[in-house]
Amino acid sequence: MTMTPSNPDLRLRLHGEQSEIAIVTLNRAAKRNALNDGLILSLRDVFQNLPASVRAAVIHGEGDHFSAGLDLSELSERDASEGVFHSRMWHAALDCVEKGNVPVIAALHGAVVGGGLELASACHIRVADDSTFYALPEGTRGIFVGGGGAVRVPKLIGAARMTDMMLTGRVYNAVDGERIGLSQYVVPQGTSLDKAIDLATRIAGNARMTNFALMHALPRIAEQPADHGFLTEAMMAAIAQSAPEAKARVRAFLEGKAAKVSKD
Repeated sequence: MTMTPSNPDLRLRLHGEQSEIAIVTLNRAAKRNALNDGLILSLRDVFQNLPASVRAAVIHGEGDHFSAGLDLSELSERDASEGVFHSRMWHAALDCVEKGNVPVIAALHGAVVGGGLELASACHIRVADDSTFYALPEGTRGIFVGGGGAVRVPKLIGAARMTDMMLTGRVYNAVDGERIGLSQYVVPQGTSLDKAIDLATRIAGNARMTNFALMHALPRIAEQPADHGFLTEAMMAAIAQSAPEAKARVRAFLEGKAAKVSKD
């Protein structure tokens, strides 16, 4: 089922027998899916208002590229205070992706550059095809990341690698990007969307509270002092295992009705 956001630069399609997968498409192929304010605000609105049936989401880009970054043709001169408020608007919008109700998989291909990398880094899993390349050209253009990249990207690859990318204009290909942590998967060209949908389908079958814990608790635990993290972990584990859905799944496993882990 296809739903129509108010902005034609963004498409939303529901996938699966129970419409449990939301496929969100950046639809500015002629502009290499460059991100403008209208598109960012539409992403915010879509992720704030996903249908109740949705259990996982996929973001991908129409055409040859995921996103070539900020649409510099719409970049207007701002004083310092206007710049701060503009950046905070991006932060709030991408928080709706990272800290919303469902896990989000980015299906990457072609350019994942600047703001496009900031959007991808707000997703929980990134699948890159062989055509993918990553860059942060803001440093060579006299500007600085403002859409959350300074927080999210170093968590993936470390501050030193991000500094190198911005100081030198270094570009990573798909294989090297996966090696340093920009993606978790590399697949043949043209197949990242299929792989992302496959992963989203598996994720949608998880218990909701487990997915919530992985999205919202695990990142916070990772940044807490160890004694705080252990306590948070204990409370989250107790909450998750007390859910009726979790009890039913454990019971099915003990009764031999659930699949066991295998290397395949």
